[in-house]
Amino acid sequence: MKEIKRDIYLNKLINRKGNGLIKIITGIRRCGKSYLLDPLFKNYLLDSGVKENHIIKLELDKEENSKYLDSHELNLYIKSQIKDKDMYYILLDEIQLVNGFESVLNGFLYESNLDVYVTGSNSKFLSSDVITEFRGRGDEIKVFPLSFSEFISAFKGDKIEAWNEYILYGGLPLILSKKTDEEKAKYLKDLFEQTYLKDIIERNNIQRFDIIDSIINIFASSVGSLTNSQKIYNTFISSGEKGISLNTINSYIKYIEDSFIVNKSNRYDVKGKKYIQTPQKYYFSDIGLRNARLNFRQQEENHIMENIIYNELMIRGYNVDVGVVEIRDENKDRKQLEVDFVCNLGNKRYYIQSALNLETREKTLQEERPLMNINDNFKKIIVVKDNIKPWYTEEGILVIGVQEFLLNQNSMDL
Repeated sequence: MKEIKRDIYLNKLINRKGNGLIKIITGIRRCGKSYLLDPLFKNYLLDSGVKENHIIKLELDKEENSKYLDSHELNLYIKSQIKDKDMYYILLDEIQLVNGFESVLNGFLYESNLDVYVTGSNSKFLSSDVITEFRGRGDEIKVFPLSFSEFISAFKGDKIEAWNEYILYGGLPLILSKKTDEEKAKYLKDLFEQTYLKDIIERNNIQRFDIIDSIINIFASSVGSLTNSQKIYNTFISSGEKGISLNTINSYIKYIEDSFIVNKSNRYDVKGKKYIQTPQKYYFSDIGLRNARLNFRQQEENHIMENIIYNELMIRGYNVDVGVVEIRDENKDRKQLEVDFVCNLGNKRYYIQSALNLETREKTLQEERPLMNINDNFKKIIVVKDNIKPWYTEEGILVIGVQEFLLNQNSMDL
C-alpha cells in the first residue's frame, strides 16, 4: 500500500515538540494514530538528528508488552532507558490500557529531558481522568480517519473512482489495502462488531447489548436528522420495550460518543446568538462504518455528503454547529430555517449548506433562503455534488462542487 501522508497531524506534533506538555493523540481505533507516531513522527525525529536510542516507543496493546500495563513496571522501564541528560522522546501507544497511567505521565512532567506522546482510543480517559489529573498540562491532538484528499493521495485510480469508493467504504486507512468489495465490507462489519462495539460494552460494563446496538442503528439511519435521547427513549417505549430508563439512554449515547464512533453537533440560534440544548445531530466519524452498520443498504447521497463535509470541517479544526435562523413567513408566523453548518475558528466564521444540486432557480432560492436571512457579513457557501467550477450567485453566495471543496484546503476562501 502506498504511504499515506498525514501532514495535518504530523505538523501539529512537530509544532508541539518540546512544549513541556504531554501530547495526547486521540481518535477512533484504526484511524491511524499508531501510524502517525511510527513511522511518520519517529522518522521525522530521526531525520532531524535524534538518535534512535533516544526514542522510546511501546505499543501497549501488544502481548509482549503486557507487563508494562502495570504503571510501576512501565515507569521502571522508561527510567531504565534514560542514560544521559539529552532529550528523550517517549511514544506510548494505547496508554489507557495501563492501570494508573495518570501518575506515571504526571511523573514524566517533572523530567526536563522527557518529551512525551501518548495515544488513546476513547475520550472518557481524556475528558475525565487526564484533564483533571494534569490540570492543563495535557495537549490534545485529534486524529480522524482519512480525509478525501488523504484518501485520494494513496488511491490507485482516478478522482471519480476514488470518490465512489470513499462515499461507500470511507477513510479508515486499511480499506486501501483491501482488494475486493467483499473484503472491504467484511473488514468494516467485523471492525464494528469485534472492536468498537465490544470495546464499549466491556469498558462500561453494559448489560443491555440490544439497546446500545439499536441506538447505534438509529444514529446510522438518521445521519443529518435532528434527534435526542428523549426521542430515542420514546421510540423504545412505543415499540413495547420495558425496563429501560431515560438515564440509561443518555449514558449509552455518551459511551458511543466517548468511543469516537459519532460526533455530536449542537444547534445554534444564529440571530439570538445562543445554543439550543436539544435536539442535536450526530455524524459518524467514518462514513464507511456508518454504511457497514446498515449493511450498505441506505445510500442516500445527500446524507452521506453532509456527513463527509462535516468530517472535513472537523479535520480542518473548526467548531461546527447546526444553525437555526428564525423568520416570519407571509402570515407573520414564526418559522425556523436550518443552516447545515455554522463553522467557527478564531475570528473566522462560515455558513455552509450541503445540497446535491441547484438544478433550478427555485432550488437555488430554497438553499439560499436561510443564508440570506442571516444579518452579518461572514462568508456563505453552498456545496453541491456536481463537479463544477466555483461560482457566485446574484446574492454573493459561493457555490462549489464537493470534490473541489474537499481537495482544495483554501476552498472556503475562494
